Amino acid sequence: MNSIDTSLHIFYFIVMISSAIYFYLLSRNPKGVPLYEYVVAILITGWSGVAYLSIALGQGILERPEKTIYFARYLDWVVSTPLLLLSLALTAMFYQSKINRTLIASLIAADVFMILTGLIADFSSESLKYVWYTMGLVALVIILVIVWGPLKKIADGSNEQLAKHYKRVAIYLTSFWVLYPTAWFFGSSGVGVTAGIIDTLAFIVLPIFSKVGFGLLDLHGLRKLNG
Repeated sequence: MNSIDTSLHIFYFIVMISSAIYFYLLSRNPKGVPLYEYVVAILITGWSGVAYLSIALGQGILERPEKTIYFARYLDWVVSTPLLLLSLALTAMFYQSKINRTLIASLIAADVFMILTGLIADFSSESLKYVWYTMGLVALVIILVIVWGPLKKIADGSNEQLAKHYKRVAIYLTSFWVLYPTAWFFGSSGVGVTAGIIDTLAFIVLPIFSKVGFGLLDLHGLRKLNG
């Protein structure tokens, strides 16, 4: 890693930890939003920042002759992305007296499968990595079907305000989750079109918007529902 890569990952760490602190301060005046919503947002940003700090310190990467594998990204994603989906599901069920644990478990299982197949793909040969990549895409489709099927139905069945808020945050999260495998495919893990600083920037910018941006959009939206 060069000095620019290191600086970008330190910057990411600062942004994430600052966001975790902000979400904590926001939780001091929850405005009717359950505290677990804030805890999830804090865990997402806090863990992601720590995982990327390991990259900045040279511990979260594996240098191979053909490419550098940022395995700490997967350590981040396997924790933070299930929490993002949990947050989205809890938003859909905001007014429900009983949480649908089956839907949440299905989302988390599909997501962990998607992340781990991506990790295996990164370590695989050229002839095999797209097999694992395709498996991950299938898991992503399953996630999106749940997000836009049963979860949306739950939100729509609550009230108009929640339905609008859920649709807004679901569109936001979906757009970034489609960009992740796209960046992976064109980056150093895939065909290598955007290898180098562009690849690094993609995986700095995308998680900031998908994690911090989602947390801000979701929490402030929920706070307005109870405002």
